[in-house]
Amino acid sequence: MTSITLSLPCTNPSFLSSPKRFRFKLNPQIQSSAQLSPSPPQTGVIVIGAGLAGLAAATHLNSRNIPFLLLEASDAVGGRVRTDIVDGFLLDRGFQIFITAYPEAQKLLNYKTLNLQKFYSGAQIFYDGQFHTVADPLRHFIDSAKSLTNPIGTPLDKLLIGSTRIRVLAKSDEQILTAEELPTLHLLKNLGFSDSIIATFFRPFFGGIFFDPTLQTSSRLFDFIFKCLALGDNALPANGISAIPEQLAAALPPGSILLNSKALSLSLDPRASGSPLVRMQNGDVFKSELGVIVAVEEPAAVKLLAGRTGLVAKKPVRSTVCLYFTANREQIPVNEPVLFLNGSGKGIVNNMFFATNVAPSYGPPDKALVSVSLIGLFEGVSDDELVGRVVEELSGWFGGKFVREWKHLRTYRIGFAQPNQCPPTDLKKNPRVESGLYVCGDYLTSATFDGALVSGRRAAESLLKDIALTPA
Repeated sequence: MTSITLSLPCTNPSFLSSPKRFRFKLNPQIQSSAQLSPSPPQTGVIVIGAGLAGLAAATHLNSRNIPFLLLEASDAVGGRVRTDIVDGFLLDRGFQIFITAYPEAQKLLNYKTLNLQKFYSGAQIFYDGQFHTVADPLRHFIDSAKSLTNPIGTPLDKLLIGSTRIRVLAKSDEQILTAEELPTLHLLKNLGFSDSIIATFFRPFFGGIFFDPTLQTSSRLFDFIFKCLALGDNALPANGISAIPEQLAAALPPGSILLNSKALSLSLDPRASGSPLVRMQNGDVFKSELGVIVAVEEPAAVKLLAGRTGLVAKKPVRSTVCLYFTANREQIPVNEPVLFLNGSGKGIVNNMFFATNVAPSYGPPDKALVSVSLIGLFEGVSDDELVGRVVEELSGWFGGKFVREWKHLRTYRIGFAQPNQCPPTDLKKNPRVESGLYVCGDYLTSATFDGALVSGRRAAESLLKDIALTPA
């Protein structure tokens, strides 16, 4: 390892009263022999990636008055949490629901400003040619009581859902995320749930959350999300899911985020005691005085940090296709803000909902927005073929007179929707690669909005700890 002493002038008395010197230990293998510009622009910390993890890291650095530069390859913040405006509709890029009980989100976000619009606490499940209700008994007692005799599971299954709720609420998040794990499917069977309710409810509901219909995802993630669902509501921000990262970005200092700025490589500056350098796609080079936080999604992080960490993206990654349709308000069969699940075991649709029933702001006043989610990428199947298959399938759900009048608006194919979190997992991974180099992202914690926010904070805390503990 090479010992490097860096000089950081800072005028903020809450951080440094005078210029200080910090010693970093960085791996010499990341040094570059390429020609450097005479004096590359420099800042305290460089954060690569303005998704939720990178924004959370920047937020934490900003709260400690640490200068930083946030580099984002795309044209807006958010990473996978983005919303497009098409013909007056708000189209979230993929099926994304925000759970209000996420603990880290409650610390960072202003829910009032987000104007969260809530889903019905339950679902309508399409099974045996008709819909059946599954409802939260604490929020919709009458609906829940009526559902006791429906074919979605046995009465024992419905009691087991209550006991599972008690079980997860009795545990801290720390206990849940570090507990012994097994695939979610095995957990459900061990708890005594019937094959019927696993197939009709758990597979489409949690399979849609994990993008994993086989339910091989870690039981740790299942328990964490089950707990959050018990404590909070499913919701959408009135201005689209991108309102969440946009709120975080708006609180950062002006000029601290550079969009359309893709980082290609990391290296050390041999002329400046090995200061960390970030080389950009356009040829620019930025120098960091305190360290670099890599906050891109897992496959990009593996590539950017090649040779420096043991990171290897677990296969297969979780993929999804999301299709949007528009209709006149009278062309949709329901007005309730409910999630519809495919419990039939047939077809390609996993779940769907009428987004404008949840948040009317997602479309013009006289129009409805339909969101349909499939699990997998459906490579080799054209967009037109997917649209035709979805329309045919949903015609069997709601009737052709409704569905065949819908107009296809856009299809999103999302190759990397989530990291693979099948056991074994480590949802408390150390973000520190080495002194001066840190990583964050939902692949290091839980594959949730909250996990991304937590990982960003932890990366910033790890960097700050290295600064505080390293003698001058």
